[in-house]
Amino acid sequence: MEKKLLGKKINLARKDRGITSEKLSEACHINATYLRQIESGAKMPSLPVFISLCRELKASPSYLLSEYLPDPDIQDMDALWELWQTASPKQIKIISSMIRSALDSVDG
Repeated sequence: MEKKLLGKKINLARKDRGITSEKLSEACHINATYLRQIESGAKMPSLPVFISLCRELKASPSYLLSEYLPDPDIQDMDALWELWQTASPKQIKIISSMIRSALDSVDG
């Protein structure tokens, strides 16, 4: 597994969320230097740290590991999940209605 690719994804997810490396390392209970080493590709996070990073970044493991997962359907689900997490309650209601309508039209 290429550490640099995983580190880059973690770094991008952190920046997309507007979280500083200090805040993320604090939330994950790890040293800021260790996080910078992970993001630079110098170190590979342990499984507990990886899980913590996923939780704090609100990113699925398959999103962070997408370069290693050949199934494009997984990436589509992750994109939907990310949209869902950032949607307002009003948007969620609209999205749910749209999905129900689409599924009803396919079944009907």
